[in-house]
Parts: sequence; C-alpha cells; structure tokens
Amino acid sequence: MHPRTFRHAVLSLTLAAATVLASTAAPAQARPDDARQTTQAAPSGVGPVFSATDRLAREVAAALAEPVTRNRVVAAVAAGPVDLLTARLNPRADRAVQSTNRAVLGAKGLPAATGSVLQLRLGHEDMAAALSRAEIPLVAAASTDDAVAGVVGYDPAGGRVILDPVRLPGRPVLVVEVNVAKAMRWGLVQLREELTVRGLTSVKAAVTTQAGYWATKVNAIRLNDDKEPWVKGGAEIFNVVGGFGLDGKATVNIVEMPYLDNDGTVYYPNQLLVHFNNYKYNLADVVMWEDDGDTNYRDLAKALITALLTIVDYGTYTPLVNALIDAMPDSWWTDDPDYVDSWYTLSTASSGRLHGAAANGWMDVAPYWVQQL
Repeated sequence: MHPRTFRHAVLSLTLAAATVLASTAAPAQARPDDARQTTQAAPSGVGPVFSATDRLAREVAAALAEPVTRNRVVAAVAAGPVDLLTARLNPRADRAVQSTNRAVLGAKGLPAATGSVLQLRLGHEDMAAALSRAEIPLVAAASTDDAVAGVVGYDPAGGRVILDPVRLPGRPVLVVEVNVAKAMRWGLVQLREELTVRGLTSVKAAVTTQAGYWATKVNAIRLNDDKEPWVKGGAEIFNVVGGFGLDGKATVNIVEMPYLDNDGTVYYPNQLLVHFNNYKYNLADVVMWEDDGDTNYRDLAKALITALLTIVDYGTYTPLVNALIDAMPDSWWTDDPDYVDSWYTLSTASSGRLHGAAANGWMDVAPYWVQQL
C-alpha cells in the first residue's frame, strides 16, 4: 500500500523523482479477456508468508466447491473479513488453515499466543454486487509484492485464472491474507520487550525540573500515491524513533500510526511523535516502516539491537537513520521492502512541513509542551 525505494537509493538519499509512482483512481473494470485460464500459476511473491497463504487459497477454493459451505462463507465475507480459524470450511481445509497459521506465525517471528492471524475478505468492495448475484468467486492470496505481474485466482472447480493486478476482474474474488493489524500489535509488543531487556528503549519518563518537557507533534501527514494491486491488503505503519538516551546510549521508541491507511490522503492525527525528555541531545531521527504481511518482528528486533549496540556517543549528535536502515536483513529489500521513509534530526524547534528523505511523504509538525500534572 505504501511507496517503496531501492536500498542503495535510501542510503545515499538521492532518490530520483521516478521512484514516486503516479497516483491512480479506483481500479477500472477488466474486460473478459483480461483474465485467462492457465495451467501454470506463477505467483511473483516468493516469501514464506505469501507461499503459505497461496497454498491455503487453493485449499479454501476447493472447500467452496460445496454449495452449502460456499453460501455460508460468502455471506459471512460480504459482512466483513472472516477469521479463517473459525470459518469451518471442511476437515481438510481446516487442517490446512491451522498448519498455515503456524507457518505464518513462524515466518513473522510471532509467539504461538498470538492466535489466529489469517482471514478471508472480499477483494474489493465493488465485487459485492456480483456476490449478491450468487456468482461463484475465485480465491487468491494477498500479495506482499507491489510489482506483482499477475494475480493467481483459484476456481472452486479446480482451475486457475491469472487476473490483471491493476484492473478489477469481472468475477468476485475472496482474498486469503494476514490480519496485519493484529500481527503488528503482537509483534511490536515483542519488539518493545526485547529492546527493554537490552536497555535500548525508554521505559519511563525522566524527571524534569521544568514541570514538563518538549515533544514533536504531528499535525498532518501524507504518503505519496502509488499504483498497487487491488488484491494487496492494507499495511500497518509504525515508526522507529531514535536518539541518544540520558546515559549516552542509543535508544529507540516505537510509535504506531494505525490510522495511516491510504496513500495520497492527508491525515490530521495531532499525535506526539518524539518525546525529548528522555534524550541527551535536542535531536532525534524517525524511520517509518510498514507491515503488509511479511514483516518478521524477531528479525527486526535482532537488527535494531545489533545496530544500536554499535552506535557510539562521541559527544555530538550522530544521526541514527543510516545505521538502523543498514542493519535490516537483506530480505527486507527484495520484492517488497518494508521501509517507507525517514526524517533526520527533528528537534524541539522543528516546525512546518518536513519532507521525508526518500521523498515518499511529508509531515506537518510543531513543537508541543507536555505539561506535568
């Protein structure tokens, strides 16, 4: 859902304007020849999450060949996303859901206590009319790759259909995907716990002598438009806010932006992003990330810890952005990077519109005095 950049461009901060993709209106309806039957499915997503959900999509489609099951599931999906662990498809499909859920939890570095993270949703709201006419839907997996060449839809009758990733197909599609909002909540809890154990995040506010402290407030924020596959699920945004703690050690805080659903839309959150009461210097950096299904939070925690433990305070502020980005696993920069944008050296005086270093978005910020009670 959000703009992507190549790693070398991110690190050099010399992204060309061509990396900002043109905005699009709602997907157009596909002509009949935009979907073709094929005997070879070649999903472009090769990550473990997509591989697992793509296999599950085929099983779900097979379960929908039974009319009673199909009618029940379709009616439920028409009302909103359905938890696949409770969907009661058939014994074979239910076993596949359970094993896939375990595989996805492992691929995302999430504990078993997370529970179900798989759901089934309607591919696009404009498909609801076709469902109401009892048209038999295809089933596809949500891609974690923005550059997907084709969407593989599985027919309950056993066939495969390659669909245009941009234009909506005339036939309704049910999408198997990760419940990213739930996965991110659990993932960030785990991430914060691991950072806290290593002493790399602020666990409580420092005592101030001025009955308050300065923070940076986000008044408005916008990410640039891109041209994404209709099958792709919503991403969840979070920020790694880094600086030097009062002890001189590099430290980060994780700040979520759950409202940031769509590119090309201005949001007015009035959200506090940087709290300067825990920082040695009057400066902090922000790196924005997304989870659109494939983020491994265990890998993220390890990468952040590795990066932060190697940063040295030389008595003057050193930006943390490059170190944090450079520490990310190589897999985060193939097919579908989770990096969105970054903002360098925000201070207590930062005000006005600040464009991200990767030119993928902007924030309107202002200083904010947090009064102690």
